[in-house]
Amino acid sequence: MNLVVYILAYPFIWFISRLNFKLIYLISDILYYVLYYIFSYRKKVVRENLKLAFPEMSDNQRLTIEKKNFRNLTDIFLETFKSINIKEDELKKRFTFKNPEVLEKIYDNNQDVIVMCSHYCSWEWVFVIDRVTRFKINAIYKELSNKYFDQWTKKRRSQYGANMIKTKDTFREISRISKLNELNFYGFASDQSPKKSKALYWGNFLNNYVPIHTGAEFIAKKYNMAIVFMDVQKIKRGYYDASFSIISENPKNFKNFELTEKYIRIVEKQIINRPEYYTWTHKRFKHRKKPPN
Repeated sequence: MNLVVYILAYPFIWFISRLNFKLIYLISDILYYVLYYIFSYRKKVVRENLKLAFPEMSDNQRLTIEKKNFRNLTDIFLETFKSINIKEDELKKRFTFKNPEVLEKIYDNNQDVIVMCSHYCSWEWVFVIDRVTRFKINAIYKELSNKYFDQWTKKRRSQYGANMIKTKDTFREISRISKLNELNFYGFASDQSPKKSKALYWGNFLNNYVPIHTGAEFIAKKYNMAIVFMDVQKIKRGYYDASFSIISENPKNFKNFELTEKYIRIVEKQIINRPEYYTWTHKRFKHRKKPPN
């Protein structure tokens, strides 16, 4: 069945990848109406998430964010398909890095780096970062249930040389790579909810007490890696800027979970500033509970 789904879907993916952006965004507008008004794709999830995150807002305010969020979602969806047939020069114009010198300073200090981001704006074009840094790029990603789409995704994301590491292999692979004679960049998107059974740390995030991923912090401490946050912002349709800010260059100087807290506060601020660009379609608050007294 997974193969059948892939075979049926791939012609559409191929077709979109060959279109110019004007036509892609026309199709995105149509797709938005289909997903939002006809199929109501995950509308209940988005609505519940926004209500939990922004209880102080009126229903109309949250509805405005909801609609903008779905418009952004269909754009990203089709931009992902376009990424298999976009020239590198055009991609570098559409996804720019404002201050890559932050990374290069860390490289000059002979230190590996963990770059943390969130599922915000766009993350599918970020792999062109290989062209602006001397680090060897590694990205942690969650394996897809459909192995054919998983292989396609891995191939697409590695087209500029990135090494894709499945979440389940993270610690083993980083241990192996750390023994090699090169400096490495590890990309983590740690804003989604971990499994409740594996939750080591709970904290406040957008008015909810939830489990938070801590793997990046503990890896940074173990291997003395710098931690940097990458903030991606949408400039206009099809154009993004990414900027870097240092969370810590000396992770061992922090108590457990302090770096995780710093990261989650930055993400929270990012979302509050422009909430329509966050990925509200996943159940971020599914394991929420009352905070301890």
